[in-house]
Amino acid sequence: QVHLVESGGGSVQAGGSLRLSCGASGYAIGTNPMAWFRQGAGKEREGIAAVGTNGRSTWYADSVKGRFTISQDNAENLVFLQMNSLSPEDTATYYCASGRRGAYAWSEANAYSYWGKGTQVTVSS
Repeated sequence: QVHLVESGGGSVQAGGSLRLSCGASGYAIGTNPMAWFRQGAGKEREGIAAVGTNGRSTWYADSVKGRFTISQDNAENLVFLQMNSLSPEDTATYYCASGRRGAYAWSEANAYSYWGKGTQVTVSS
């Protein structure tokens, strides 16, 4: 059974940084694509970053490109999301996802079978 657990969320002022982590059990992160999504209040879930098998390729939404970096530690079975230059618009619950289904684009929620419960990020102005 696959379990994903996010951590590292919190409250930060605009311009600050946070690093989110996603740990997996029952699932080898290094051999499967992983992604980060977020969902703000009253908004749809948005795919913001993804990493391919063994970290060879990465993809980012325009809204975070240049500010966020996705990476992974295969030995620790962790995937990270480094978030810099945060703004209030980044306030959301952040989720990691895995179990990619090839029929969908990387940024679509339907592309993933497994989800964590999320971690809250709040950015104040």
